[in-house]
Amino acid sequence: MSLGILVGHLAHTSRVTLTLRITEAAFRAADLAVFSNAKNFRREPAVPLIVPLVNTSHLSMVQYQRSQLSLQKGFIVTNANCSTTGLVIPLAALEKAFGPIDTCIVTTMQAISGAGYPGVPSFDIFDNIVPHIGGEEEKIEWEAAKILGGISEDGKSFDLRASAPLNVSASCNRVPVLEGHTECVSVRFAKRPPPSVEDVIKALRVFSCEAQQVGCPSAPKEVIFVHEEVDRPQPRLDRDYQKGAGVNVGRIRPCPVLDIKFVVLSNNVAIGAATSSIINAEYAVLTGVVSH
Repeated sequence: MSLGILVGHLAHTSRVTLTLRITEAAFRAADLAVFSNAKNFRREPAVPLIVPLVNTSHLSMVQYQRSQLSLQKGFIVTNANCSTTGLVIPLAALEKAFGPIDTCIVTTMQAISGAGYPGVPSFDIFDNIVPHIGGEEEKIEWEAAKILGGISEDGKSFDLRASAPLNVSASCNRVPVLEGHTECVSVRFAKRPPPSVEDVIKALRVFSCEAQQVGCPSAPKEVIFVHEEVDRPQPRLDRDYQKGAGVNVGRIRPCPVLDIKFVVLSNNVAIGAATSSIINAEYAVLTGVVSH
């Protein structure tokens, strides 16, 4: 069964079904603000795809979305796929400090909870790794460009990184972990020479976001926690830090093929899911996108 939580003029929805797409559209048509954790509207041209620690500025597209549908208050905002979320947060920090990344190779080790209920059959995942998650690699490769791209000058479309293409190659694996998606990432920067490991560590540690600055109650104190230990982050040890609202990064080192490589851990049932929707809604209320 799909889940819908209606609070005042806000609606939060999760799970992916045709019925839910119809429901979300009906909520919007009723002039409600819809914050969705589902994939239904992520590729819609006028629907913001927002990771709240990265691109809350994309909420400016709400005005155009309303105008297209002759609405005064209603709109739909989606948050990203769980594995995309964990990836784009450190990428955003690095691009803020050092300019565009043109190539990213990511290999994910994704928890079984990401498959939803009832999840992966025990005989498939116990003592095993499943090297395929349907549609996941395509989601990461496409969503990253929408999230890390900008908005056209007329405010009517997303540029999808047209002027500074971001080439992402993703390989996704399901692993026998309950919660917490781990991703091994290598990146190449467009500008030469690339930053040093020390500069990358500093940029990740100081990165902040607008959701923190406006006082969203659910935003983490630290967007990115950088580990110094050589064997961290680990899902069992680190997934619940800050209630899973930020990400953990470690093993930052030179990449002999690209420029820099690192490991990122995100809590797929927190910042990778409903926590993102909640922070998006908090930000919209605090900045007046949603009126009381």
